[in-house]
Amino acid sequence: MKYEGSCHCGNVAFEVEGEFTSALDCNCSLCRRRGGLLAFVPRENLRLTVPEENVSTYTFNRHVIQHHFCASCGIAPYGEGSDPKGNRMAAVNLRCIPAIDLETLTIDKVDGRSF
Repeated sequence: MKYEGSCHCGNVAFEVEGEFTSALDCNCSLCRRRGGLLAFVPRENLRLTVPEENVSTYTFNRHVIQHHFCASCGIAPYGEGSDPKGNRMAAVNLRCIPAIDLETLTIDKVDGRSF
């Protein structure tokens, strides 16, 4: 299924294709503070619907994940990285997709403190 998502102000907007029935609640130092619920899809399943220059990026620790956010409203709708096999992945913040009923998701805790 295809969904539309965005930051709060709409400056960073995207479409993503996937079946979202579960999400990850990561406790790394960044995710813990921002409170996102993440779902991973192949990077080609996420398409920006705004110019790429609207997206700001932050990296930390090993600098292997590009955490993308809106410089205007501060919301972080997605990130990018690679899985252990080297496949490009997008970590979508399901809280940024209004059509997803968060109450129906299975939430899995992830210990990301070593990321």
